[in-house]
Amino acid sequence: MRVYTVHAPVGDGADLAAADKFVFVRDGFHFWAAVASVIWLLWHRLWLALVGWIIFITAVQFGMSALGASRGTMFVVDVLIAILMGLEAASLRRWTLSRRNWRQLDVVVADDQEAAERRFFERWAAKQRGFANDQYAVDRGAPPPTRNITGQSFSKPPPPLPQGGIIGLFPEPGGPR
Repeated sequence: MRVYTVHAPVGDGADLAAADKFVFVRDGFHFWAAVASVIWLLWHRLWLALVGWIIFITAVQFGMSALGASRGTMFVVDVLIAILMGLEAASLRRWTLSRRNWRQLDVVVADDQEAAERRFFERWAAKQRGFANDQYAVDRGAPPPTRNITGQSFSKPPPPLPQGGIIGLFPEPGGPR
């Protein structure tokens, strides 16, 4: 099962008219972000993250060549950075959405994005209608009974405490610890 976060623009409000603007961000490893980082960042319009990525990669490459690292070492470092990008791609996307004043509406667990959208909109529509039509809402009825009603199992006195009166690690109140 995959985890998705649902984001909506703050200015438009989270109503039915703005539902087509909702963004579902899958959490987890993003293969294309690891393989083609620059293209993935451009595709998702993560401009600030793209500039930071280019500066970071340039600095790492320049630093390793200044230190005289071998080509094998540079390749291993590049692979590790690509794996890091694949792992953190969703976080970069969520960070960019929050910078653009989008808010996170919900977290949905589903097999794929279509199922996540269906599950989210079912819950979201129920919240928009209120609890009157919510099939998962439970009517609790009357308030819970009090302890002084005779004949109820919960109104029986508690069992007596052991000899010392205290259960636990310290046998007497205020005793040595």
